[in-house]
Amino acid sequence: MTPPLLELEDISKYYGNIIALTDVTTSVNAGEVTCVLGDNGAGKSTFIKILAGVHEPTEGTIKMNGETVSFTSPRASLDAGIATVYQDLAMVPMMSVWRNFFLGSEPTNGLRIDKKKAKALAKEEMSKMGIDIRDTEQPVGTLSGGERQSVAIARAVYFGAKVLILDEPTSALGVKQSGVVLKYIIAARDRGLGVIFITHNPHHAYPVGDRFMILNRGKSMGNFAKAELPRDELVRMMAGGAELDQLTHEIEQA
Repeated sequence: MTPPLLELEDISKYYGNIIALTDVTTSVNAGEVTCVLGDNGAGKSTFIKILAGVHEPTEGTIKMNGETVSFTSPRASLDAGIATVYQDLAMVPMMSVWRNFFLGSEPTNGLRIDKKKAKALAKEEMSKMGIDIRDTEQPVGTLSGGERQSVAIARAVYFGAKVLILDEPTSALGVKQSGVVLKYIIAARDRGLGVIFITHNPHHAYPVGDRFMILNRGKSMGNFAKAELPRDELVRMMAGGAELDQLTHEIEQA
């Protein structure tokens, strides 16, 4: 049996007396989207930083393809094939789309950047993801929020990511642009990547998710396959679960 692409077993993170994560366990398979949901303060940022190599876990084990790994730096995480796309996207608005696509890793012709090849590659790779950028010379800052997210996703795929972590990619977007990003999440999944979709929005997570983990105050409320978790139940758990049931009961009794 093929092991998951990425596994986290009993991951905990303490900052002195502050408990950020406790005994978090989940897995990510190639060609699947694992959604990690939670409100502010749930532990999502700590979860991302551990996988991105920014912080090491206090306790627990991380495995890739069944082998235990340790990410002591962002470079170590990236070298292992984990690409993290943060909300700020790490893009330079005044630079062209193709320059932002490569950001220091442009193809060269001798000692010079091969602009023709770079532009063609950027356009080709984005086209493979279903992204149509007519002019790769245009400043990336002129693109919509959804289009900028799509460029970042295509960039990660091109540079060999095996696991793609997306940090709240739809949080600042309207309905239409959120739909654009969700489409590219599916495209990355269909390219065989293991996608980790971090979000507080169950209505964005459910259409694209294959597995779901809900965080609440640093603790996991469980891992669920889509077949095990109806949409309404996911929304209920995000809204507070038993607390919501109690509130509903009190309203009905009033």
